[in-house]
Amino acid sequence: MDICNYEISQQIALPNHEGLKQIAYKIFNGQRLTPNEGLLLYEQGELGFVGALANFVREQKHGNTTYFNRNFHIEPTNLCVYSCKFCSYSRLIKQREQGWAMTEDEMLEIVKKYDGKPVTEVHIVGGVLPQMNMAFFSSLLQKIKKHRPSLHIKGYTAVELFYMFKKAKLSYREGLEQLRDAGLDSIPGGGAEIFDEDIRNTICADKCDAQQWLDIHETAHSLGMHSNCTILYGHIESFAHRIDHMERLRQLQDRTGGFNCFIPLKFRHDNNEMSHLPEVSVIEDLRNYAISRLYLDNIPHLKAYWPMIGRTTAQLSLAFGVNDLDGTIDDTTKIYSMAGAEEQNPALNTQQIVNLIRDVGRHPVERDTLYNILHDYQNEAFTDDSLPSDSKKSFIDLPLLSKN
Repeated sequence: MDICNYEISQQIALPNHEGLKQIAYKIFNGQRLTPNEGLLLYEQGELGFVGALANFVREQKHGNTTYFNRNFHIEPTNLCVYSCKFCSYSRLIKQREQGWAMTEDEMLEIVKKYDGKPVTEVHIVGGVLPQMNMAFFSSLLQKIKKHRPSLHIKGYTAVELFYMFKKAKLSYREGLEQLRDAGLDSIPGGGAEIFDEDIRNTICADKCDAQQWLDIHETAHSLGMHSNCTILYGHIESFAHRIDHMERLRQLQDRTGGFNCFIPLKFRHDNNEMSHLPEVSVIEDLRNYAISRLYLDNIPHLKAYWPMIGRTTAQLSLAFGVNDLDGTIDDTTKIYSMAGAEEQNPALNTQQIVNLIRDVGRHPVERDTLYNILHDYQNEAFTDDSLPSDSKKSFIDLPLLSKN
């Protein structure tokens, strides 16, 4: 039975705008938003309104459960053949003295550093370097799997894969099958940026285009591999570009169901060619999380990548549709710290990330990469109570949605 506007108004404050009221009606009744309705939310939806709706959807899907995993990153190189204007991380090959390129043995040593530790995932992404080709990464994957067969390997953005496959003269299917057989389990969502062709040609003209990114993920899904998806927001794109981007993801998810998670990535402006642009506010970050949750009705999870936005904003996001905080990371990524993110040495132990979640009234659950539940920390008692001061509770849960 449909939930009427009167019943909805008992749970959230409805605006006077008829279009926004209709959106609230559709959300409470499980109906899909149109692109025009998504755009209206960006243009007219106030933070409290979109947050209340997103929190309703989040709790319908996941209750209070908030996921995290225990993971580490390997970034093989920051040298890159591409020159994306927003990137603070990469260095052109001619600037190699400012960068790094790991050997296979160096990367295996990082993996071995976690021997005996309860990590479940290694995340491998980096720049695009010609010598780091199919043979190089196939060998690395095989050796990681031989050393630790149970470790889930999530690796290589569609941008990296596109270059590798093109250089090896392989189709997307052939390339993905070869890497899968070598040990690759899933692929991350990076490199999507903004799908709009004009924006993409302005900020990252020389790498794979939107359709190529989508085709690689669709092929991965057809092979039974899961992936994540992202958006880079807060630069020169418009709200319409954000909706167009999410609409293309939503259509692909309708066909394959292969996306596990959507991760909005905030443009950070330090040390790149777009440093003249101001960064968007925390309010806009939270609005963007909320509208993403409302629009992407078929992607189960929404992640706040805490090394990008900081711990406090990540906690706030849990009241705006987010149900995943990524992982412990262990200071193994430099991509956002080099762009000026608050987290210059991103690392949390299990107790710290559990307390970040608990402190805003959510239910912490450790997952693996594919969202299988590994451990419920709701009532876990930690023996070590000596937490850094920045992990102590700093605010209380926001009462965005009353439950009568």
